[in-house]
Amino acid sequence: MFAGGCFWCMVEPFETRSGIISVVSGYTGGHMDNPTYEQVVGGYTGHVEAVEIIFDTQIWSYKELVELYWQLTDPTDAFGQMADRGSSYRPVIFVTNEEQRQIAERSKQDLAESGRYNHPIVTAIEPASTFWLAENFHQQFYQKNPRRYKKLKRSRQQFLVFQRMQTKLGHGWNRLRKK
Repeated sequence: MFAGGCFWCMVEPFETRSGIISVVSGYTGGHMDNPTYEQVVGGYTGHVEAVEIIFDTQIWSYKELVELYWQLTDPTDAFGQMADRGSSYRPVIFVTNEEQRQIAERSKQDLAESGRYNHPIVTAIEPASTFWLAENFHQQFYQKNPRRYKKLKRSRQQFLVFQRMQTKLGHGWNRLRKK
């Protein structure tokens, strides 16, 4: 299970890859049974919007899923993702066992040491809890609302590219200042 802002933008990048069996949108990490979208985004339940991924372990490793996840989110923003603000949009990797926790922690550490970001990696790694399916409207949003999704996807991609460019420029500036 991965949370990284609005679940609308988290489904398609996973679901369209061979070896991914199922990606569903839902809510997890909170303290209320059967939360609704309005309750979750209202901040009443402690849940985040997330996706649950079922994958073929002969084609994908958990480590590869985590690596793809890092490409889809801003791991330096603890209070949401892009325009999606608030605790229900915070980035979280939910792990189901010790092996997943170790893989996620190591990957997070590698990302932090990579120099790819100017700010600390704040994505949480938490034990998985009950995953509540989101309402039908939210499932496969990118297929049901292609125009709206395309705009959201483009904005998200532009933001992530801009962020990476800022980091590269910052590294270049720091090198010039040291000379």
